Amino acid sequence: MIFRFVFLGSVVGLNFDFVLLNLTKHSSYLIYNASLFFSSTVQRQYRQKYGHNEMIPVAANDVAFSTHAVLLTAFTLFQIVIYDRGNQKISKIAIAIVSVAWLSVAVCVFVAIPKLSWLWLISCFNTVQIVMTIIKYIPQTILNFQRKSTTGFSIGNILLDFFGGVTNYSQMAVQSIDQNSWVNFYGNIGKTMISLVSIFFDVLFMIQHYVLYPAKNTDSPSNPTLLEEDAPQLTDERKAYIVDV
Repeated sequence: MIFRFVFLGSVVGLNFDFVLLNLTKHSSYLIYNASLFFSSTVQRQYRQKYGHNEMIPVAANDVAFSTHAVLLTAFTLFQIVIYDRGNQKISKIAIAIVSVAWLSVAVCVFVAIPKLSWLWLISCFNTVQIVMTIIKYIPQTILNFQRKSTTGFSIGNILLDFFGGVTNYSQMAVQSIDQNSWVNFYGNIGKTMISLVSIFFDVLFMIQHYVLYPAKNTDSPSNPTLLEEDAPQLTDERKAYIVDV
């Protein structure tokens, strides 16, 4: 997706609300993963809550994933600033959602500091990323239904996202079997929920793409020419929304 925008010199056809929501989501998840992975204080509070023999449910690959996602999403936001945007802009609803999310986290910070409840605090960030994950997929689902087509968004990203969700669960299951404990699932509810939500919407997108609206998907969605031709129409209709997870 990033290379497509570089090739076209335009981000017309990308829904800016998705990028803003996605950046909020991945930033929150990075804070949670990095804190639980690197902070001995947070790890101690985790073991006090779930058991001293329980393993920390965040691994190096989780931190790497979050870091990678934040950097790519931030760069996409930078592309929005420098490339042709047409008449598209971030909606007031998206700005309001993000503002409420960060204000809620700010309140949690002030509540946590006096009690030194760092595990509870990063759980608040975890909750934000779960909510953002649910919200960010909905506009694309509605758009596909309204247009009766999935032309203009990358099904390849959906397939990769689905594979990532499945392997996420596989990793957690193997770790749980090895530890003979299922705390790994409810002790890291964020990772559990993000996989569940992603798999659910990925399956829904695949049904839309391959079963419900296959006739209009004859052209490759990865073709830059298709995006360039289709984007102005979507912009005029204010329906453009491309998933890039």
